[in-house]
Amino acid sequence: MSKQLTKAEEQLMQVLWKLKEASVKEVIEELPIPKPAYNTVSTIIRILETKEFVGHKAKGRGYVYFPLIEKSEYSNQSLHKLMDGYFEGSFKSMVSFFVKENKMDMNELEKILKEVNKSSKQ
Repeated sequence: MSKQLTKAEEQLMQVLWKLKEASVKEVIEELPIPKPAYNTVSTIIRILETKEFVGHKAKGRGYVYFPLIEKSEYSNQSLHKLMDGYFEGSFKSMVSFFVKENKMDMNELEKILKEVNKSSKQ
């Protein structure tokens, strides 16, 4: 999977990852005000289906949509794209940048490194 999502598509995916499955109306209810038009959300969800991020099943007279891709899978792919695009693929360079730019303290850095080590052992 190397498809990237637009900001609007990613916003709808965040809702679907949270709810696990939802109708267009239920997705809209989770979005911040001002709410987008029903047709706008419906169109974006169909685009997400075309990109194979979302599937659907019939429910009553409509459809319920659900993610086909795990949030962690997309996050991991996005992180690698960021790392490759801005830090020549170097995790060390990326972490160094965030430590310097975000004034991260040692405790935060240690927590991140523990998570990375835990993930890499799985």
